[in-house]
Amino acid sequence: MANPKLIALILGVVVALAAASAGAQAPPPPPPYGPPIGLDMAKKAMAGAEAEARKNNWPVVIVIVDSGGNLVMLQRLDNAQLGSIEVARQKAHTAVAYKRPTKVFQDLISQGGGNLRLLKLPEGASPLEGGVPIVVGGAIVGAIGVSGVTSQQDAQTAQAGADTLK
Repeated sequence: MANPKLIALILGVVVALAAASAGAQAPPPPPPYGPPIGLDMAKKAMAGAEAEARKNNWPVVIVIVDSGGNLVMLQRLDNAQLGSIEVARQKAHTAVAYKRPTKVFQDLISQGGGNLRLLKLPEGASPLEGGVPIVVGGAIVGAIGVSGVTSQQDAQTAQAGADTLK
């Protein structure tokens, strides 16, 4: 498996070049990686995401990975589709590997043109909204991925989980 830091660097350059070629200002650099999220913090983030999903009656799968992209927690709410297990994992892994929400990729691909090259991301990378990095103390300690409803609703659920640690 390719080094997530190397992949993040390469994708960062691609995203920066795409933004520059479109006349847009380059985004600020993403935060550095920090120590991996621990189980207690992951439980807090999971509880925040689960509360958002339950409040909206959304049957989702929630996955939390550490700063190395390793699975820490997975929770499948009642009636969540089985296919969402792997999709949520991929969203979380992508968010931590590339140090940005997966919505960035979804938005770039929707613009078409040269951005379609992002469809060639390595297998397992997800260009679907619903994965967000978990940042604590200015460093990425993990990521949360959600799947099961619309991409926007998945992202809302994931962000609620990540926000519990701010």
